[in-house]
Amino acid sequence: MLKAGGIGAAVGFVVVLILTLITPLCNPGAALFIGLGAGILAAFWEHPATGGDGALKGAEAGAIAMTGGLLGEMVGAVLNGIFMGPERVTQLARQLGLPLEYPQPAQYWAYLLGGNCCCALLGVLLGAGLGAVGGLIGHQIWGRSTGAGAEPGPSL
Repeated sequence: MLKAGGIGAAVGFVVVLILTLITPLCNPGAALFIGLGAGILAAFWEHPATGGDGALKGAEAGAIAMTGGLLGEMVGAVLNGIFMGPERVTQLARQLGLPLEYPQPAQYWAYLLGGNCCCALLGVLLGAGLGAVGGLIGHQIWGRSTGAGAEPGPSL
């Protein structure tokens, strides 16, 4: 679970950093794919005995993976804020026809970092949820059978 979460965190950091540099908006799509992938990887390496164990391991791996995404989103937001700044954001909004007043620099940074932090926390929750789904899928593929409830196949 830690290995899958660590790999997912590295991938999440890089992918979400790039997405945040492109657009400083929410990136829930990354959380869906990275969380699901981390959950499947956790089930692959852990071979959970039950579906519940697979879901738990997957949720933990997905949450760890998207914590890396949270860090990537915050670094990307800071870099995007440095590159754009409040003046260029106001210019872009006016070109798009949006009625935006020039924000004060402190207000700009508070909105930028606060909004991205809330979106990144949503990404951690989505990553944990999709990691649980990935853990269930992985359990169906690679999980251990306990043998207690298994019916014997037909003998020839």
